[in-house]
Amino acid sequence: MLQIVTIPARQDNYIWLLKKGLHAVVVDPGHADSVLERLNTLGLTLDAILLTHHHHDHIDGVPQLLAHYPDAICYGPALEHPLLPTQQPLHNGQRIVLDTLDISLEIMALPGHTREHIAYYGHGALFCGDVLFAGGCGRLLDGTPEQMYDSLQRIKQLPPETRIYAAHEYTQSNLAFCQRVEPDNAALTDRIQSVSKLRRQGLPTLPSDLATELATNVFLRTQMTSVRHWAEQNAYCECKSEIHVFAILREKKNNL
Repeated sequence: MLQIVTIPARQDNYIWLLKKGLHAVVVDPGHADSVLERLNTLGLTLDAILLTHHHHDHIDGVPQLLAHYPDAICYGPALEHPLLPTQQPLHNGQRIVLDTLDISLEIMALPGHTREHIAYYGHGALFCGDVLFAGGCGRLLDGTPEQMYDSLQRIKQLPPETRIYAAHEYTQSNLAFCQRVEPDNAALTDRIQSVSKLRRQGLPTLPSDLATELATNVFLRTQMTSVRHWAEQNAYCECKSEIHVFAILREKKNNL
Protein backbone atom coordinates (compact mmCIF):
# COMPACT_ATOMS: atom_id res chain seq x y z
CA MET A 1 0.00 0.00 0.00
CA LEU A 2 1.28 3.48 -0.95
CA GLN A 3 2.14 5.74 1.95
CA ILE A 4 2.77 9.48 1.82
CA VAL A 5 5.14 10.99 4.37
CA THR A 6 5.35 14.70 5.23
CA ILE A 7 8.86 16.16 5.36
CA PRO A 8 8.95 19.75 6.70
CA ALA A 9 11.78 21.77 5.20
CA ARG A 10 13.10 25.32 5.12
CA GLN A 11 10.79 27.78 6.86
CA ASP A 12 7.41 26.55 5.68
CA ASN A 13 7.93 24.04 2.85
CA TYR A 14 6.57 20.53 2.70
CA ILE A 15 8.38 17.87 0.70
CA TRP A 16 6.16 14.87 0.00
CA LEU A 17 7.71 11.41 0.12
CA LEU A 18 5.76 8.57 -1.50
CA LYS A 19 6.82 5.12 -0.39
CA LYS A 20 6.00 1.48 -0.79
CA GLY A 21 8.13 -1.26 0.69
CA LEU A 22 11.74 -0.07 0.52
CA HIS A 23 11.22 2.32 -2.40
CA ALA A 24 10.52 6.04 -2.40
CA VAL A 25 9.78 9.01 -4.64
CA VAL A 26 9.93 12.65 -3.50
CA VAL A 27 8.07 15.71 -4.75
CA ASP A 28 9.78 19.12 -4.93
CA PRO A 29 12.84 18.49 -2.73
CA GLY A 30 14.00 22.01 -1.99
CA HIS A 31 16.27 20.71 0.78
CA ALA A 32 18.32 17.53 0.45
CA ASP A 33 19.36 16.92 4.05
CA SER A 34 15.77 16.63 5.26
CA VAL A 35 15.04 14.03 2.60
CA LEU A 36 18.25 12.08 3.13
CA GLU A 37 17.63 11.90 6.87
CA ARG A 38 14.14 10.52 6.33
CA LEU A 39 15.28 8.04 3.68
CA ASN A 40 18.02 6.76 6.00
CA THR A 41 15.71 6.55 9.00
CA LEU A 42 13.14 4.54 7.04
CA GLY A 43 15.71 2.46 5.14
CA LEU A 44 14.43 3.58 1.75
CA THR A 45 15.97 3.85 -1.71
CA LEU A 46 15.10 6.92 -3.77
CA ASP A 47 13.87 5.93 -7.22
CA ALA A 48 12.56 9.21 -8.62
CA ILE A 49 12.14 12.95 -8.06
CA LEU A 50 9.03 14.80 -9.23
CA LEU A 51 9.36 18.54 -9.83
CA THR A 52 6.46 20.95 -10.34
CA HIS A 53 8.35 24.15 -11.24
CA HIS A 54 11.70 25.88 -11.17
CA HIS A 55 11.77 27.83 -7.88
CA HIS A 56 14.75 27.22 -5.61
CA ASP A 57 12.70 26.10 -2.63
CA HIS A 58 11.43 23.23 -4.79
CA ILE A 59 14.59 22.13 -6.61
CA ASP A 60 17.69 22.98 -4.57
CA GLY A 61 18.00 19.50 -3.08
CA VAL A 62 18.06 17.72 -6.44
CA PRO A 63 21.84 17.69 -7.14
CA GLN A 64 22.70 16.31 -3.70
CA LEU A 65 19.96 13.68 -3.90
CA LEU A 66 21.13 12.53 -7.33
CA ALA A 67 24.69 12.35 -6.02
CA HIS A 68 23.52 9.91 -3.33
CA TYR A 69 21.09 8.07 -5.63
CA PRO A 70 22.51 8.32 -9.17
CA ASP A 71 19.96 5.87 -10.58
CA ALA A 72 17.01 8.05 -9.51
CA ILE A 73 15.13 9.71 -12.37
CA CYS A 74 14.25 13.40 -12.16
CA TYR A 75 10.91 14.23 -13.80
CA GLY A 76 9.76 17.79 -14.47
CA PRO A 77 7.95 20.17 -16.81
CA ALA A 78 8.56 19.86 -20.54
CA LEU A 79 8.46 23.65 -20.86
CA GLU A 80 12.13 24.44 -20.33
CA HIS A 81 13.59 26.76 -17.73
CA PRO A 82 17.33 27.20 -17.21
CA LEU A 83 17.09 26.31 -13.53
CA LEU A 84 15.18 23.05 -13.99
CA PRO A 85 17.34 19.91 -13.69
CA THR A 86 14.74 17.83 -15.53
CA GLN A 87 15.91 14.50 -16.97
CA GLN A 88 12.49 13.30 -18.12
CA PRO A 89 10.31 16.18 -19.48
CA LEU A 90 6.57 15.80 -18.98
CA HIS A 91 3.66 17.13 -21.03
CA ASN A 92 0.06 17.86 -20.16
CA GLY A 93 -2.05 14.71 -20.21
CA GLN A 94 0.95 12.40 -20.13
CA ARG A 95 0.94 9.56 -17.63
CA ILE A 96 4.03 8.31 -15.85
CA VAL A 97 4.32 4.89 -14.28
CA LEU A 98 6.35 4.52 -11.09
CA ASP A 99 6.87 0.78 -11.17
CA THR A 100 8.47 0.33 -7.76
CA LEU A 101 5.52 2.07 -6.08
CA ASP A 102 2.99 0.35 -8.36
CA ILE A 103 1.29 3.67 -9.22
CA SER A 104 0.75 5.89 -12.22
CA LEU A 105 0.27 9.65 -12.19
CA GLU A 106 -1.33 11.97 -14.74
CA ILE A 107 0.48 15.20 -15.60
CA MET A 108 -1.58 18.39 -15.44
CA ALA A 109 -0.12 21.58 -16.94
CA LEU A 110 -1.22 24.31 -14.52
CA PRO A 111 0.47 27.62 -15.42
CA GLY A 112 -0.12 30.81 -13.50
CA HIS A 113 2.35 30.79 -10.62
CA THR A 114 5.01 30.09 -13.24
CA ARG A 115 4.68 29.43 -16.97
CA GLU A 116 5.91 25.85 -16.78
CA HIS A 117 4.12 24.69 -13.62
CA ILE A 118 2.75 21.15 -13.64
CA ALA A 119 1.02 18.93 -11.07
CA TYR A 120 0.86 15.17 -10.57
CA TYR A 121 -2.55 13.55 -10.13
CA GLY A 122 -3.49 10.00 -9.30
CA HIS A 123 -4.71 7.57 -6.65
CA GLY A 124 -6.92 10.25 -5.13
CA ALA A 125 -4.05 12.71 -4.63
CA LEU A 126 -2.94 15.94 -6.31
CA PHE A 127 0.66 17.08 -5.81
CA CYS A 128 0.13 20.66 -6.88
CA GLY A 129 3.26 22.56 -5.86
CA ASP A 130 2.42 26.25 -5.61
CA VAL A 131 -0.74 26.41 -7.74
CA LEU A 132 -3.28 25.63 -5.04
CA PHE A 133 -2.70 26.06 -1.32
CA ALA A 134 -4.95 25.26 1.62
CA GLY A 135 -7.15 28.34 1.65
CA GLY A 136 -5.22 30.09 -1.11
CA CYS A 137 -3.31 29.93 -4.37
CA GLY A 138 0.14 30.87 -5.60
CA ARG A 139 1.25 34.35 -6.53
CA LEU A 140 1.40 35.19 -10.24
CA LEU A 141 5.15 35.43 -10.77
CA ASP A 142 5.53 34.85 -14.49
CA GLY A 143 2.00 33.78 -15.30
CA THR A 144 -1.22 35.71 -15.84
CA PRO A 145 -4.56 35.91 -13.98
CA GLU A 146 -6.19 34.16 -16.93
CA GLN A 147 -3.73 31.28 -16.74
CA MET A 148 -4.09 30.82 -12.99
CA TYR A 149 -7.87 31.09 -13.11
CA ASP A 150 -8.00 28.45 -15.84
CA SER A 151 -5.65 26.20 -13.87
CA LEU A 152 -7.81 26.45 -10.76
CA GLN A 153 -10.90 25.67 -12.82
CA ARG A 154 -9.22 22.47 -14.01
CA ILE A 155 -8.50 21.49 -10.42
CA LYS A 156 -12.12 22.20 -9.49
CA GLN A 157 -13.22 19.47 -11.93
CA LEU A 158 -11.39 16.75 -9.99
CA PRO A 159 -13.36 14.54 -7.59
CA PRO A 160 -14.21 16.43 -4.37
CA GLU A 161 -12.50 13.80 -2.25
CA THR A 162 -9.14 14.48 -3.96
CA ARG A 163 -6.44 15.05 -1.36
CA ILE A 164 -4.49 18.26 -1.94
CA TYR A 165 -0.75 17.99 -1.26
CA ALA A 166 0.41 21.59 -1.57
CA ALA A 167 3.99 22.63 -0.91
CA HIS A 168 3.69 25.26 1.84
CA GLU A 169 2.23 25.76 5.31
CA TYR A 170 0.40 28.98 4.53
CA THR A 171 -2.99 27.87 5.74
CA GLN A 172 -3.62 30.19 8.67
CA SER A 173 -2.74 33.39 6.84
CA ASN A 174 -4.65 32.23 3.77
CA LEU A 175 -7.79 31.51 5.78
CA ALA A 176 -7.54 34.87 7.54
CA PHE A 177 -7.77 36.53 4.13
CA CYS A 178 -10.67 34.27 3.14
CA GLN A 179 -12.52 35.33 6.27
CA ARG A 180 -12.09 38.99 5.35
CA VAL A 181 -13.79 38.20 2.06
CA GLU A 182 -16.50 35.88 3.43
CA PRO A 183 -17.00 36.66 7.13
CA ASP A 184 -20.36 34.87 7.18
CA ASN A 185 -19.07 31.57 5.76
CA ALA A 186 -19.79 29.09 8.57
CA ALA A 187 -17.67 26.34 7.00
CA LEU A 188 -14.75 28.74 6.90
CA THR A 189 -15.18 29.69 10.56
CA ASP A 190 -15.16 26.00 11.53
CA ARG A 191 -12.09 25.36 9.43
CA ILE A 192 -10.16 28.23 11.00
CA GLN A 193 -10.82 26.75 14.43
CA SER A 194 -9.67 23.29 13.33
CA VAL A 195 -6.54 24.66 11.68
CA SER A 196 -5.67 26.75 14.74
CA LYS A 197 -5.86 23.65 16.91
CA LEU A 198 -3.55 21.73 14.58
CA ARG A 199 -0.98 24.52 14.54
CA ARG A 200 -1.04 24.88 18.33
CA GLN A 201 -0.16 21.19 18.46
CA GLY A 202 2.66 21.70 15.95
CA LEU A 203 0.90 19.57 13.32
CA PRO A 204 0.67 20.25 9.58
CA THR A 205 -2.61 21.42 8.08
CA LEU A 206 -1.99 19.43 4.90
CA PRO A 207 -3.09 17.49 3.05
CA SER A 208 -6.38 19.23 2.54
CA ASP A 209 -9.14 17.92 0.30
CA LEU A 210 -10.86 19.53 -2.64
CA ALA A 211 -14.32 19.54 -1.05
CA THR A 212 -12.96 21.62 1.84
CA GLU A 213 -11.25 24.01 -0.55
CA LEU A 214 -14.41 24.44 -2.60
CA ALA A 215 -16.31 25.35 0.56
CA THR A 216 -13.76 27.74 2.10
CA ASN A 217 -11.07 28.89 -0.37
CA VAL A 218 -12.19 32.15 -1.96
CA PHE A 219 -9.86 31.67 -4.94
CA LEU A 220 -12.03 28.68 -5.89
CA ARG A 221 -15.24 30.57 -5.11
CA THR A 222 -15.15 33.41 -7.64
CA GLN A 223 -18.62 32.37 -8.81
CA MET A 224 -20.12 33.20 -5.43
CA THR A 225 -22.11 36.44 -5.08
CA SER A 226 -20.49 37.17 -1.72
CA VAL A 227 -16.98 36.94 -3.19
CA ARG A 228 -17.84 39.05 -6.23
CA HIS A 229 -19.47 41.68 -4.02
CA TRP A 230 -16.36 41.94 -1.82
CA ALA A 231 -14.12 42.28 -4.87
CA GLU A 232 -16.28 45.04 -6.32
CA GLN A 233 -16.46 46.92 -3.05
CA ASN A 234 -12.72 46.77 -2.47
CA ALA A 235 -11.67 47.55 -6.05
CA TYR A 236 -14.37 50.21 -6.56
CA CYS A 237 -15.46 48.68 -9.84
CA GLU A 238 -17.94 46.33 -11.43
CA CYS A 239 -16.56 42.86 -12.08
CA LYS A 240 -17.56 41.67 -15.53
CA SER A 241 -16.12 38.16 -15.21
CA GLU A 242 -14.92 35.61 -12.70
CA ILE A 243 -11.37 36.19 -13.98
CA HIS A 244 -11.72 39.83 -12.96
CA VAL A 245 -12.90 38.76 -9.50
CA PHE A 246 -9.94 36.41 -9.22
CA ALA A 247 -7.46 39.10 -10.29
CA ILE A 248 -8.77 41.48 -7.61
CA LEU A 249 -8.55 38.80 -4.92
CA ARG A 250 -4.97 37.96 -5.88
CA GLU A 251 -3.94 41.62 -5.91
CA LYS A 252 -5.52 42.31 -2.52
CA LYS A 253 -3.90 39.24 -1.00
CA ASN A 254 -0.52 40.31 -2.41
CA ASN A 255 -0.77 43.67 -0.71
CA LEU A 256 -1.61 42.52 2.79
